[in-house]
Amino acid sequence: APVAAMPITASSGSAAFAKARPDLDGLIKRRFFYRQAFEIYGGVAGFYTYGPPGAAVKQNLLALWRKHFVIEENLMEVDDTNIMPHDVLFTSGHVERFNDFIVKDSSDANRFWRADKLLEEVMEAKMADKACTPEQKVEYQKVHAQADAYSAEQLSQVFAQYGIKAPESGAELTPPEEFNLMFATPIGPSGMIQGYLRPETAQGIFLNFKFCLEQNNYAMPFGIAQVGKAFRNEIAPRSGLIRQREFTQAEIEYFVHPQKKAHPKFAAVGSLQLELLPSPQQLAAQPAVRMSLAEAVAAGTVANETLGFFIGRTYQFLVRAGCKAEHIRFRQHLPDEMAHYACDCWDAEIEMSLGWVECVGIADRSAYDLTVHAKATNTPLIAEEPFEVPVKVERYGLSKKAAAALGKSFKKDAKRVAGKLDEMSAEELKALKATAEAEGKASLTVSDCGGSDTFEIANELLVFEATTTIMHVEKYTPNVIEPSFGIDRILTAIYEHTYSVRAKEGDAPEEPPPKKGDKKDSTADAKPGVLAFPPEVAPYKCVVLPLDMRIVRECEYAGMRDALRATLSEQGLQYKVDESGASIGKRYARSDELGIPFAITIDEDCLKQFKADAASATATLRERDSTRQVRLPLSTIAQTVHQLCSASSLTWDELDADFAGTGADPKVAYLKQMGVEEALSAAVTALAKEKPADPMKWLSARFAAL
Repeated sequence: APVAAMPITASSGSAAFAKARPDLDGLIKRRFFYRQAFEIYGGVAGFYTYGPPGAAVKQNLLALWRKHFVIEENLMEVDDTNIMPHDVLFTSGHVERFNDFIVKDSSDANRFWRADKLLEEVMEAKMADKACTPEQKVEYQKVHAQADAYSAEQLSQVFAQYGIKAPESGAELTPPEEFNLMFATPIGPSGMIQGYLRPETAQGIFLNFKFCLEQNNYAMPFGIAQVGKAFRNEIAPRSGLIRQREFTQAEIEYFVHPQKKAHPKFAAVGSLQLELLPSPQQLAAQPAVRMSLAEAVAAGTVANETLGFFIGRTYQFLVRAGCKAEHIRFRQHLPDEMAHYACDCWDAEIEMSLGWVECVGIADRSAYDLTVHAKATNTPLIAEEPFEVPVKVERYGLSKKAAAALGKSFKKDAKRVAGKLDEMSAEELKALKATAEAEGKASLTVSDCGGSDTFEIANELLVFEATTTIMHVEKYTPNVIEPSFGIDRILTAIYEHTYSVRAKEGDAPEEPPPKKGDKKDSTADAKPGVLAFPPEVAPYKCVVLPLDMRIVRECEYAGMRDALRATLSEQGLQYKVDESGASIGKRYARSDELGIPFAITIDEDCLKQFKADAASATATLRERDSTRQVRLPLSTIAQTVHQLCSASSLTWDELDADFAGTGADPKVAYLKQMGVEEALSAAVTALAKEKPADPMKWLSARFAAL
């Protein structure tokens, strides 16, 4: 996308991402990180296939996510189904409310747009207009910020106010209509069971809360994670991996006591200084503010410590995965944008070529989900904690005798009626009783997954009483803090934030002109792109490169290579071997495009050393970002790469300083690493002190005893 098309709300850094995007797109497609699915059939919008390097990057990102959250935060993990029955998603509200507003071209019903996104684009264009005044810009920013919070009526008014027409034809737009985003699918041969592809992974966690709580020995608080596919029939999928119809989510539901939302590890993230965009700043069209999480929680900007803790951990994860810290901010949902049951909600937005893009949602969802599923299934989804001091609880409800009579009268519907009465307050029950006494009966409407039904209850069945109970154990429905990660969106940010183009390395020889009849190299006209993935995320941790084809033809090479491959596999490292006839510079460039952080080069010296003594063989290890090289023992190089690619404290700079930073001879560096230098020095010192008649014999005996 050209820089001129950038949203006005984006920064110059985001514009730089947009400028590089065409070259990045070429690299991604050429090296098959991902491509449009079903491409040979023409493709279908909103579906993408990850190729070998792209699938590896994605799986490594998920492995890092599990390490960062599931392991480090001691979470449980479930793996629920992709298809869910109607009742589950009706109860959760998705059947009725999981909608976006769609507008259509009145002259061509096959042209349609998602209303809020079209409004955002119009506002961005107005802000980009040179004639836009500061006052108008503030006005447009406010409309832009609230676009996805408007109702259908509000959208119609705003579209009329700004004269928004169909972008392509200029015709009038139809009024905004709700469009449900779920994919419906029948279940079973008869198709009598209505199902849907799940629109989120969260519901599978709520449905299994009871069983996970049991496995956690009923201890609170605790968290459950799930990673998997989600499906949404997007109105206008576009922007590559940003808005797909099938995508990967990684979600956490962290269950807490409603009044106990402090977190024992909050101090570990409290000092983090983050860019925050609270709702008051958005409504006033003001910029983000920078403050610590501790300050944000203390001021009430972030609702509680547990929410703040996951905001901090999310930031750390994104940076660890390869996103640039200066392009990450957290935006609070506006009051009209937030779900009615949510206490507070923040989005981790990452700036990329499209501007600021929501990639993670971190919400305090209160007790909504567990409450509605418990009500619909008559299953207690609660936790228990002993009171420090017993508590008296007064209750006003049906008498035991009336409850039994209700069961006989309403039979299969008795649970639904009794459940509704149990939810009502004392004042509501007394008003219902007064109506029954006046009219001999009272009407009660029950709405749940069984439908919406009205029951007539005779006056004699409505007998209520006040009771007092001494409670030793508190039973409560937990609140939940939910971090929800859009993995594909995060991947898009990682690709953009790690991509760069650099000049050819100084020692790389010029490529010879292609011979007649040679197959054209698809990378010949491409810019030398580099994907500087963090080693933990990189698709392959290293590439094994013979210096040239003369090395490959040596009879010892195959055995040396296979032994190296075995040690790399033993270390659990993903790797590639490139034995093509291209120059070493060309093959370095190929591995840089794939984001491979390290290259092991086998040269003539390595072969000579291997022939003389396999244990003494050394090879060069090249680092992708600096292009610097060090020479290491071949026998330990796999272990060194493993240390560099894991959470080990070993860094490239430390390794470089030990072996090449001071210009030390590689042979001397090898002797130092293997402890030979130290042993020799100690032996020479002892020899001078002892002064034996036969120094060589004395040294031989000393080393034989080691």
